[in-house]
Amino acid sequence: MKAKTLVKVAGQSIVKNKMRTLLTMLGIIIGVGAVNVMVAIGSGAQRQIERQIQALGTNMLVITPGSAMQGGVSQGAQTFNRLTIEDAEMLRSQSFLLSAVSPVVMTRTQVIGGAGNWRTNVLGVDVDYQQIRDWPVRDGVFFEESDVRAMRKVVVLGATVADNLFPNGDAVGQQIRIRDVPVQVIGVLAPKGQTADGGDQDDVILAPYTTVQTRLSGRVFIPQILASTFSPEDIPAAQEEIRAILRASHRLAPNEPDDFTVRNQSEIAEAAQSTTQVMTMLLAAIASISLVVGGIGIMNIMLVSVTERTREIGLRLALGARSRDVLTQFLVESIVMSLIGGLLGLALGVLASSAIAHVTGWSAALSPTMVVIALGFSGAVGVFFGYYPARRAAALDPIQALRYE
Repeated sequence: MKAKTLVKVAGQSIVKNKMRTLLTMLGIIIGVGAVNVMVAIGSGAQRQIERQIQALGTNMLVITPGSAMQGGVSQGAQTFNRLTIEDAEMLRSQSFLLSAVSPVVMTRTQVIGGAGNWRTNVLGVDVDYQQIRDWPVRDGVFFEESDVRAMRKVVVLGATVADNLFPNGDAVGQQIRIRDVPVQVIGVLAPKGQTADGGDQDDVILAPYTTVQTRLSGRVFIPQILASTFSPEDIPAAQEEIRAILRASHRLAPNEPDDFTVRNQSEIAEAAQSTTQVMTMLLAAIASISLVVGGIGIMNIMLVSVTERTREIGLRLALGARSRDVLTQFLVESIVMSLIGGLLGLALGVLASSAIAHVTGWSAALSPTMVVIALGFSGAVGVFFGYYPARRAAALDPIQALRYE
């Protein structure tokens, strides 16, 4: 029997029982739609993470405190801090691969000014911080090296802080108070948006690190040093250079482990993306259970169809049809049903992904590869779960089939 005729006969059989066919395909529709939605959301989340990592800055390296050891047991990351301003200055003066270095002195406090008050993070940084983070100023100016040396009481506000303290947009030139210390606003940063974990990058105030350390923080050790390289190719060598400089600065013996950690953007991105990929695969695996349920439904309905059409099968066999022809016909019916369900599931997945992308602001488009995989998997479900009913139909004895009531 020709392929065109087989598909036509399969279509007629499927259309004959529309409601039963639709209910049978429902598992395939939901399964394919759910898998595509999960994968689309996961891909969108990964792209969002990539954009946010890029927004952190160009060729950025992050130096953080190491792990304290107690009784031979590590106490976790950033539990042993020996990073100082002097470390940052040593990196700046001794490194040949770093284009910019900035210490980060951090404190969280209440800020008063303008329309009221706002609790936020105050970061003491160097002028290189703007270059490292690739963070332009929306209004006003960024502070200069002379401001750092003179410990001037000047600040640059993040967009969120500026919008909350000065909703009329007149922040530059205003005075605010940080822990009863009056400081002047000289600039407002351009919006950066949220981080991968939902944190607001714009909820921050930047000030000269000398000002923050002497007037607000008072701490000797600092939580972070940021640096950037001249090019991405320099990052691996720069990490080793930083390790050598800091180990010498901290006077570590050759057999002692680093008391600091140096990470680059790709490592941060890989860590975030691996988590997203695992969650996407887990959700897709859970959603794919619907495909198995849909396959079982197809097998069940095909078995019912074989029983209902026993006399028809017997008549065809008696008129000269081969068992192979009967098997092929029922197998094609199963595959056509699965493919139609897969197409409807794809349409459902596209609509659901678009709706979720609209709500979350993520891009959640389906890739052509995923469309091909979804349709291929739908066809495979039709073959796998349709083979047994088709085989059973082909194995019927014509005489017994014609006597069937």
